[in-house]
Amino acid sequence: MLAIRDLAEAYRPFDSTDASVVDEGVLELEVQPVGWLREGRADALVTPAIVANLGVMPRWEIVVQGRNIVALDGTVDPEETELVDTGAFLKGVVREGSLQGARGPSVATEFGVLLPTSNDGSGVGATIVAIVSQQWPLATVHLNVAPIWSRDDHVELFVGAIGEGPKAWVVRPVAEMFVEKQFGGDLVVSGLAGAIWRVTDELSLDLAFRRAGENGTPISEVRAGFTWAFRVYSS
Repeated sequence: MLAIRDLAEAYRPFDSTDASVVDEGVLELEVQPVGWLREGRADALVTPAIVANLGVMPRWEIVVQGRNIVALDGTVDPEETELVDTGAFLKGVVREGSLQGARGPSVATEFGVLLPTSNDGSGVGATIVAIVSQQWPLATVHLNVAPIWSRDDHVELFVGAIGEGPKAWVVRPVAEMFVEKQFGGDLVVSGLAGAIWRVTDELSLDLAFRRAGENGTPISEVRAGFTWAFRVYSS
C-alpha cells in the first residue's frame, strides 16, 4: 500500500491550512469524490477524501477527516483498500487579522489526535499546528508549522506554505510547498499547483496537481473536489 502522510488536512486542495474557521452553527464539507495517486510505479485512487468542519463556538471549529485509498492492481480485494489520514481536531483563531477583515496577520492553531487507520492496527498519534495567514489585495499567504507524534511512535516536523492569487478573482491560481521530516527517517518534499473556482460564497471547486519525492521515490497526485458550507443550526 502507498505511504500516507499523518498531518491534518483542512483546506482544499492543500496539505497545509489557513488561519480561519467557519462560523458557529455552520458545517463545511471538503470533499474529493475521486483523485489519482502514484508512488513509484504503484497507482491508486483516492475515493473519497472527506474533511468536515463544524463551527461550535465563536472562532472555534471541530474537524473530522479521512481518506479511502483503492490500489489499482486489477482486483477489488478489500485488502487493497485502506482508510487513512483519519483524525479529529479542534481548530481556533487566536488572533483575528486580515482573513477576518481586521488589520495584520491572522493567527490560528489546530490540535488533536490521529486516529487508527484500517490497516495499521490500533496506533494513535497527535499533532498541533501553528498557522499564520496574511491577505493582501493581490495575494494571500498561509504558513504552517506542525510537530507530529505519528501513529507508529515517531516524531516528525511539517513546514508548509500556501500562496493564492487575488481573492476577488472568481478563479484564482494557487500553489503550495511543504517539507515533512521524520527524525531519523523519511523526508518528503512536495509542491502543488492548481486553481480554486468560487462558484458562490458557499461553494467552491478546486483542481490541483502535486509532485513530491520521498527518499528518492517520486510521488504524483491529481486532486479535484469541492468545498460546500451550509448552516445546520442557529447560534
